[in-house]
Amino acid sequence: MKIYTKTGDDGTTGLQGGERVLKSDLRIRAYGSVDEINSCLGIILASGTESDITTLLTRIQNELFVAGSDLSNPNLADSRTRVTSEMVIRLESDIDKFESELAPLTNFILPGGHRTAAFVHLARTITRRAETEVVELSQHTDLNQNCQKYLNRLSDLLFVLARVINKRNGTPDTIWRP
Repeated sequence: MKIYTKTGDDGTTGLQGGERVLKSDLRIRAYGSVDEINSCLGIILASGTESDITTLLTRIQNELFVAGSDLSNPNLADSRTRVTSEMVIRLESDIDKFESELAPLTNFILPGGHRTAAFVHLARTITRRAETEVVELSQHTDLNQNCQKYLNRLSDLLFVLARVINKRNGTPDTIWRP
């Protein structure tokens, strides 16, 4: 099978179920941003992380494929490959686990520190954009609300992971000084 089909040469792409939409459609932008998060996590994993973080980010990469599939399927009656509330709860558990390693925040921090933490902050900001796009899309069509919740929790988890990576590498977080 060839990688190119030429069906998108007119600026459209297919959704699950066969509907064709413009590549500039908000739905396409939303799941494109989810794909961008996944690529950023791939960079982080290729850079090397501790085994517990590698295992977590690999699971999240797989879950992001679920989120992308969910967003590409406008038929909510089709329950295949959907983000679930259990996936959201699992992220909350991950946040609690990793946050227990950290001192409470007393200041805002700037993205950066250790190189890997900086990439995690980048993934976090891409996640925030994806969440914003999903929120905007939800104003125009019905969506699985677990997608939006998942992205919200994921950005929180990535923030915590960046701090954990800094701490584990002996790199202090950079405090924001107005």
